[in-house]
Amino acid sequence: MTIRTLAAVSAAVFTIGAAGPAPKATLSPVPQGTEAAFVTSIQKDLNARFPTPQAAIQAGYFRYGNEDSTGAISYANLQWNSATPQQPSQLWYDVHGNLLGADFSVPQSDSPAPPKRWGVDYRRWVSFREHVHYILVGPNGTETYGATSAKKFAAAGGNVDDPQAATLVKMGVAKSTDDVKRVFLFPSLWDLIVWVKPNPNGAFAMKNPLVIPSATAEKDDM
Repeated sequence: MTIRTLAAVSAAVFTIGAAGPAPKATLSPVPQGTEAAFVTSIQKDLNARFPTPQAAIQAGYFRYGNEDSTGAISYANLQWNSATPQQPSQLWYDVHGNLLGADFSVPQSDSPAPPKRWGVDYRRWVSFREHVHYILVGPNGTETYGATSAKKFAAAGGNVDDPQAATLVKMGVAKSTDDVKRVFLFPSLWDLIVWVKPNPNGAFAMKNPLVIPSATAEKDDM
């Protein structure tokens, strides 16, 4: 759920991961009406298919961020159009490898307005601007995660739609293209965040009181 930290996104550097901005105050984070069936179905399905990060990796997901302030570490598969509830674009786990939740997304290029899918109130879908993420590799295979705005990437001569490691070198982010493990576009999306782990605050809440972030988790900027 780099989700939740999406609320801290700035125009320059984005700290995204599997959760986004909190739902509007007028909308309860507790599932309402037909939303309950949706949440129940994905909890059963995703727990069965992706119980661990290893299962997610085998299915094509990869880690792209640090543990955020909600205690979640996000994995994406670069499949940004969640056509069904069985196709989350992101999965998030805690530091112990327990599945916490998922993001579902729809490109804004396909849907100018918030989607109306699966019986979920359209107001729960939040808007994310396009930006570029990267993963740098260090000694012994360690990874460093980061992101930059599409505007800055383009200003450095990069192609936002097909980002390359050479642009990160030009920007001073990496010393060599060999240091860049992956660079990818996070397109403009409508994003829905849902806790798979039971959440006393509601499946659509920003945080879960049952999840205690580790001491190294990122802090809220707000």
